[in-house]
Amino acid sequence: MNSYGVIFPGQGSQHIGMGKFLVENFRSASQRFDEASEVLHLDCRRLCFSGSEADLQLTENTQPMLVLVSVAGYDVLRETCEIDCAAYAGHSVGEYSALVCAKSLAFADAIRAVRTRGRSMQKASPPGEGGMCAVLGLDENQVRELCVWVEKESGQKPLSPANFNAPGQVVVSGRQSAIEWMIANFKREVVFPDTNVRAKFIPLKVSAPFHCALMQPAENEMRDVLTAINFQAPEKPIVQNFTAKMTREPNSLREQLIRQVTAPVLWTECMRTMREDGIVRYIECGPGRVLAGLAKKIDPEKTNVWNINSLDDLKTIEASLKS
Repeated sequence: MNSYGVIFPGQGSQHIGMGKFLVENFRSASQRFDEASEVLHLDCRRLCFSGSEADLQLTENTQPMLVLVSVAGYDVLRETCEIDCAAYAGHSVGEYSALVCAKSLAFADAIRAVRTRGRSMQKASPPGEGGMCAVLGLDENQVRELCVWVEKESGQKPLSPANFNAPGQVVVSGRQSAIEWMIANFKREVVFPDTNVRAKFIPLKVSAPFHCALMQPAENEMRDVLTAINFQAPEKPIVQNFTAKMTREPNSLREQLIRQVTAPVLWTECMRTMREDGIVRYIECGPGRVLAGLAKKIDPEKTNVWNINSLDDLKTIEASLKS
């Protein structure tokens, strides 16, 4: 067998048509869609394959559909390929997919939980109050310093790192007025006078300011939800967003899943943790190729990532295993 890390994408990877080839070609994927539709009282096929982009983009729909498609993809991967998974990791809501596939969390429990997670995140911050912004060109410590500077100088709080996605690519989250002030007032010679850094700011189109203090009501709600759910020790370790460390203890898995609602996603460190454990090959189970792109930025020379977005992708994975 070949040892791989399996990684699962988060919000932003969704698109109409995701998972359709899985359902059309594999009974196991079709059964997952049936189960999710029954649990959620939704037509998941319509929502993913032929519904409106606006409906799919609703956070309460996006999150369970991403988990559904990711888990269905993993089922098909195990069905078609002889693969040894050394560790699992998921970006934000993708961590639920990782827990399901590692047999720590029941699929039905995960789908229900992330439906609630999406709703609670949406209602935690009124429309227009919060936002998110990609910051390019600064390292992790510089982004932290930038957020502290913005809060102090603008008087607007909170603003904090939300996603450490790759070197030079960090997303900040918080009050929309703080983000707007940052974009309008940032001057390198004022904030980082002894450097030649060039920062670029890209406001993100999101429905809520994820992974920041404004999400505290959602974290509180998810604590109640996840405390009532049974967690098992996973078959292989989960590298969790909150600590970027490999975890197998059920209570720790639950607690860190709760805490990640308001805490930053330490994705760069998650990938480095797996690299330090000798994992250099990954399969991104879920729609899109976002995590594959980030992996190449984190460790461009040694990392290889395969995706599951088509039958051809599956054939490529099979061929790589044989070689």
